[in-house]
Amino acid sequence: MAEEINPPSEDQLVSPIPGLSNRLVQMGTARKFSEGDVILDENMRIRAIPVVTKGSVRVIRRDEDGRELLLYNIRSGESCIMSLLGGLHNDTSKVVAVAEEDTDVLFIPIDQVSALIRENPEWLNYIFRLYHKRFEELLEVVNAVAFKKVDERLLDFIKKKCAMTNSRTLLVTHDQLAHELGTARVVVSRLLKRMEEEGIVNLGRNKITLV
Repeated sequence: MAEEINPPSEDQLVSPIPGLSNRLVQMGTARKFSEGDVILDENMRIRAIPVVTKGSVRVIRRDEDGRELLLYNIRSGESCIMSLLGGLHNDTSKVVAVAEEDTDVLFIPIDQVSALIRENPEWLNYIFRLYHKRFEELLEVVNAVAFKKVDERLLDFIKKKCAMTNSRTLLVTHDQLAHELGTARVVVSRLLKRMEEEGIVNLGRNKITLV
């Protein structure tokens, strides 16, 4: 359950927009989310743009059968470009944003975002940089789904998550991996067992360690 918290100070806001941190803090509403909380759901009307100030968020797409596909992660100092574009066009959300850990988010009202774009070139540059980064990440997803086998995607995912946490051990269940990759749990379990036999990973209870 999300709770409203005191906004971060200008120093605490990890912002790639020099000179705008204080204004963002003043106009935004800060909320804290626990791991697993849904920050933005599909078909939700977008009234504010989330800027992550602490923690991380995963953005996923779900199909009619409930299967999930990870699109990208949002880290501290970043925002969700899909939410931003949808809000500017008075559209509903086409994705789901979920807190990967205890996460603080600063919500900027969508009407204030429009004013920032008009008045501050730094904010517009920030949006373009985010758009470029997310576009490259989405291309990686398309490339993986279209051209890579599931075992390659699984190993790439494990390596990427370990790099994000600066650890060789990933705390995750087989169900969670299956959801992230849009495949079946039995497939993930079989591939992990084969990776362990090949000496690529060590498996424990809800954890995977890269060898």
